Amino acid sequence: MGDRVETVAVVVVTYNRADLLERMLVGLAALDRLPDAVLVVDNASTDHTPAVLATATNPGLQVIRSEDNLGGAGGFHLGVRTAYEQGFDRIWLMDDDVIPAPGCLTELMARDEDCLMAVREDLAGHLIEKAATRFDLRNPLAIHPKRSLVETDYGSRGAMPALVALENVAFEGFMVRRTVVDAIGLPDPSYFIFYDDVDYAVRARRAGFRIWAVRDAVLVRQLDFSQQHDLSGWKGYYMYRNLFVVHLRYGENALVRLKPWLITAVVVLLSPVRGGRAEAGNVIRAMRDARGMRAVPTRSVD
Repeated sequence: MGDRVETVAVVVVTYNRADLLERMLVGLAALDRLPDAVLVVDNASTDHTPAVLATATNPGLQVIRSEDNLGGAGGFHLGVRTAYEQGFDRIWLMDDDVIPAPGCLTELMARDEDCLMAVREDLAGHLIEKAATRFDLRNPLAIHPKRSLVETDYGSRGAMPALVALENVAFEGFMVRRTVVDAIGLPDPSYFIFYDDVDYAVRARRAGFRIWAVRDAVLVRQLDFSQQHDLSGWKGYYMYRNLFVVHLRYGENALVRLKPWLITAVVVLLSPVRGGRAEAGNVIRAMRDARGMRAVPTRSVD
């Protein structure tokens, strides 16, 4: 970018977590290098989120209130589109449950890279970064493509090199330059929740962009990770469907692209002893709907 100082907008998506959002906005206001804008997508919250946003003092704060809950995927699609249309050089995606350390944005902006990831720790200072260092869409025997992650590779932040190559990310501290949006378009809102960040990272890497975790860009997660969800509930449908979509879109061989059908068959066969009719119904519906989402999103940002 030469000597010109790049601009950066933070995109935050929130839904009915006003207290978390309030602490997160305070953290953004305490950054050593303030963002040029903070775009908060409020997904039709019904708690006191509007009151929190009305009293927030963050410079450049913009509130985008959706009439409907678009899910995290729809919220990030809307927020990234808005930031892109407003001409910002970099877009920093963030959930409402993380708080950046004061130097976090400074560390990210100092890196002349197109795709960067802040590194998460818990409230006790332990490394909990689950971004994938190995995301395998080639091996049909790998039930889940995430084969290794920053947390398990290194164990502590001190053991990490300054930059760690990633093959996948979360939309909790992921930063892209607008050139990435130029090349691959916007996050796909049709995921609703889960795997929209996975999809976007795969698209970015396949377009030739490298993704780096920046060791010294610290994000503190306010909540414990809860990676296990009730696969017989409504979230289970999205977890199955969106996992299947990633395999159907990006599986590197026919066997990997067949894996969703195999998982569906196994879940249905085991349903009398594991999961029950509700999970079987979820996985059948997920497989049906995933087939309709096989097309990779276009690069258009219209």
